[in-house]
Order: sequence, then C-alpha cells, then structure tokens
Amino acid sequence: MNIALIGYGKMGKTIEEIALQRGHSIVLIIDITNQSDLTKENLSKADVAIEFTGPESAYHNVLTCMKAGVPMVVGSTGWLNHLEEAKNACMENKTALLVSSNFSVGVNIFFEINKRLAELMNSHTNYNVSMEEIHHTTKKDAPSGTAITLAEQILEKNSSKTKWVNESESKPEELSIISKRIDPAPGIHTIVYSSDIDDIEIKHTAHNRKGFAAGAVLAAEFLAGKKGIYSMSDVLGL
Repeated sequence: MNIALIGYGKMGKTIEEIALQRGHSIVLIIDITNQSDLTKENLSKADVAIEFTGPESAYHNVLTCMKAGVPMVVGSTGWLNHLEEAKNACMENKTALLVSSNFSVGVNIFFEINKRLAELMNSHTNYNVSMEEIHHTTKKDAPSGTAITLAEQILEKNSSKTKWVNESESKPEELSIISKRIDPAPGIHTIVYSSDIDDIEIKHTAHNRKGFAAGAVLAAEFLAGKKGIYSMSDVLGL
C-alpha cells in the first residue's frame, strides 16, 4: 500500500516506522517546510493519506485530499467544527474518510467501557462524575480530542449533566474536565464517579506513541479502496 504522510512530527515519524515494518511504502511526506507539495498530482501516487498535523491546517489538508479522491485517515483534533463539511466533501468526491480522536486499540476499547459505565451510573444520582486528562507540554489543544469524545459519551448517557467544561470548578449540571500538561506523558485519561460512600474510577494510560501510530496504520489498511464515512469502531469491529 502506498501512503501519503501529512504531518511529520513525532507521531508522523512513528507512523512511518510502523508502516514500513508492515511492508507499506511512503510515497509522499508533507511537513511545515513543503506544504505546497500537497497537490492532486502528488496525492495521486497514494492509495491512502494519513494526517496528523494541527487544528490550524487539518481542515485544509482534508479538503485537498477529498478533492483529489484519496481516502484519508485523520488524527488531528481541534478542527471538528468543520467535520460535516469534510464529510460532505468526502461524499461529493466519492472517496473515504475516517476521523478519530484516538487510534489506539486500547483507547477504543476504553471508549466502549466508558459508555457502558455511564449507562450503569445514570440512575445513581449520589455519584458525581469528573474527568482528568494529562498530556505532554507540546500538545496544542485542551482538552484533548480523546477527553472530548469521552465527555460526549458520558453526556449521551448521563441525564444529570448537560455540558462539559474545561475547568476544575463546575456547576452540578456540568462535567468537569481537568487538563494538565506534564512531560513526558503521552496520554492519561481518568474518569471518576465520586460519592460520600466510595469512588469508581476507570483509567487509560498510554506508555508511548506506538499504540496510536499502529492504530492509524491499521485504519489506513482498512480504508484503502473504500468509499464512505468510517470510524475506528468499524476498523475494530466494536
């Protein structure tokens, strides 16, 4: 499989390493020094593109790949206010798009546990739910995309919470997300249901970037040759 790699920071380099180990070829690398090379002609060499840049460039990159008809795996967060437009571009250009806040297999299993626990706790109003996420100091957005996904899952199931806030102090109807930036943490997400009697806690700790990168390559393998909108649940059969 020929891969276009858009974003060549620490994550991009890890994705490259794993993709090559799995027998794939990197036919295009785009970073901050050669953004003008992200063209339809250059993208035509790729079976799929993997994008890990930042919120300021992700939407432009997605639209460029969609217009080129190249299936795309997107790991950038902080741009999802444009997600519906990206999906429309995907369908109009008859290609494929998979956007995820986290490609780690473990995190996606954690998502399923989070949804089930939130459902179980909905009727137990004596518990208050809160969340903490810790990432490295170079992470640009807060809260993390993974934390937002977890929070939205809880809001869907927990009738006592109406919105999430990125603050330690919150109103009873708000879900507090506390964001910390501490090196070298690649990602820790903790959800706690607290009461006067006891606490219930679930936690995912990433030890390095390899889990995220391996999941992104797995998603690219799944997406190549397909058309439509997909998620990591489709990739993993969850």
